[in-house]
Amino acid sequence: MGLSVQQRLPPDQLALWPAVMTAGEAQALFEQLLLELRWTQPELTVFGKSHPIPRRQSWVGDPEAHYTYSSQAFSPGPWHPLLKDLAVQLSGFFGQPFNSVLANHYRDGQDHMGWHSDDEPELGPVIAMLSLGAERELAFRPRGGGPSFKVSLPSGSLLLMGPGLQQQWQHGLPSRAKVADGRISLTFRQVRALNIGH
Repeated sequence: MGLSVQQRLPPDQLALWPAVMTAGEAQALFEQLLLELRWTQPELTVFGKSHPIPRRQSWVGDPEAHYTYSSQAFSPGPWHPLLKDLAVQLSGFFGQPFNSVLANHYRDGQDHMGWHSDDEPELGPVIAMLSLGAERELAFRPRGGGPSFKVSLPSGSLLLMGPGLQQQWQHGLPSRAKVADGRISLTFRQVRALNIGH
């Protein structure tokens, strides 16, 4: 048994609820979103070369919740009713407004996400992540160097990444060859409009 999340970081920075919904509820939501969301596989440019990201994405939210990542502008699609309901519930639970959600579909253990921080200036300080489907590990490492650690995210779990975490830590989802099933992560965010130059 590894150390709990709360022993690794202050609970206001990183906290885990292992089961905010039953296994049956999580699986039903996974299957419905897999069918009903509009999934895309955008390309990112790295060192002058474009590559499709190793997962599928769907981003929905309020119309003004647009932001720029890796020199590309992204605008959300309209809310799915189930995701809007979850956003309202989480906003009330945490006392933190969420106006959009980024859904990532990892088709199997080969799909992954590299090291990064969600520190774009448009993003609010709190991110809530709901995991559905195959259990995967989210890895964390200090931005200034140091030992990393992993947090296992079972289906139906909720992870809160609180204020200051993105500025101090990077996170990523490593590939896992033995994982054959899919996973959907729902990261609820508050995207703020920037008035640059005004």
